[in-house]
Amino acid sequence: MLKYHIPKFWDDEFKQLLYINETFNDPKNLELWQGQGFANKFTGDMCDMRSVQPSWNKQFVKIYEEMGWKDVGTSYYRMNSGTILPTHQDLYVKYIELFKLQGQEQNIRRAVVFLEDWKPGHYGEYEDQPMVNWRAGDTVEWQYDTPHMAANCGSQPRYTLQITGHV
Repeated sequence: MLKYHIPKFWDDEFKQLLYINETFNDPKNLELWQGQGFANKFTGDMCDMRSVQPSWNKQFVKIYEEMGWKDVGTSYYRMNSGTILPTHQDLYVKYIELFKLQGQEQNIRRAVVFLEDWKPGHYGEYEDQPMVNWRAGDTVEWQYDTPHMAANCGSQPRYTLQITGHV
């Protein structure tokens, strides 16, 4: 896991995107979490590359291409109050299929960019390391199957940008 900072160049356009809530794509984890007593609000709302992205989105893609990432994809994520996404590992099913990465999964990278300064009740955890008090532009990057979780126990939405690519 890497932590770094991207100097802020974006505005609040991400708040106006067409966000859609999709069911979490791992039925085994859903069953586990429900058995542990978690409520059914596991996923935030996403606006991925199938929808209109902010006017400055290509700047993020360029940053990661310059870092050597290939087939860079972006997805904006809004986690409303009361949403808890327990510890999990991303599956990248569509990404692996789209870019024919079967057997090369360890080359996949994911970065989460915090689009706003931390607000009370916002939480992230990556490789069992808690993350709070972030500043807009703080970024966490990991390789393929790193365990992580996120939660919003606060009163305001938590906005992040997920960037996916491979090296």
